[in-house]
This record gives sequence, C-alpha cells and structure tokens, in this order.
Amino acid sequence: MPFGEYQYSLDDKGRVVIPGPFRDFLEDGLVLTRGMEGCLYVFPTDRWRKIEEQLVNLPLTDRDARAFVRFFYSGAHKTRMDNASRVLIPPPLRQFAGLTEGGEVVIAGAPGRLEIWSLERWWKAIEEILHNPPAPEALRGLIG
Repeated sequence: MPFGEYQYSLDDKGRVVIPGPFRDFLEDGLVLTRGMEGCLYVFPTDRWRKIEEQLVNLPLTDRDARAFVRFFYSGAHKTRMDNASRVLIPPPLRQFAGLTEGGEVVIAGAPGRLEIWSLERWWKAIEEILHNPPAPEALRGLIG
C-alpha cells in the first residue's frame, strides 16, 4: 500500500512526476478519476478492474448510483507513466482538481490508491481534519 505525501509542480503540458516510492504501485498502468473533496484518485489498473466489476452491478434504477457513476466513472482516464515517470493529467481532471500549469501539487498515498491535490486544497483538507477530527470511535479500533 502506498503511503506518504510528496510535493511536485505540474509542468506546462499538464504532467506531474509520480514519486519514486509510488512507481512500482503503478508500473502496469493507472486510471485517474475524480475523487472526493476536490482531489483526483489514481488507481493501479488491476485495482480499477475490481472497481469496474462493482460499478457494473449498481442498479440502473437507483438515482444515486447513476449520479455516482457519472461523477466517478465518466471522468476516468487510463494512462501509463512515461519514461520520466510523469503522468499527463487531462484538462477536465486538472480543472476539477484546481490544478494549474506550474502550480504545486501534493501526491499522497492512501489504501489502494493515490490522491493528487492542489497544494492549497490539500492544506485546507488537513486543517479541516485538525479542527473537526474524525469520530474517535471510528479510530479506536485502528490505533487503540
């Protein structure tokens, strides 16, 4: 599982370098898509296939399921790292995540995925957690 956070800049073509510790995790390809709180999720291809299998089983008659598929799946983009370990982030995903050419981004590890954040949104999300920490009951089983 990838963990840690790394700060990089988005280049003038909309590419970002994948940090060294995360490269093996994505070596067989990756899928970028919209994530929660205004970030992008990055899934390795094998993990994405498992997600697709679950999405296919969502009921077409469920309005929330359809909305989630529109949000999560329709914006997805399959790609690979180039020889310099960079990934091109398509313009619609850059716009969604507030990423600008030459702007600072944070690439953070999470269970089963990476997250790509604009630096500003990352620190807002962290501050929100500091001011409104998750329910202690939810964490008690994890960290004691």
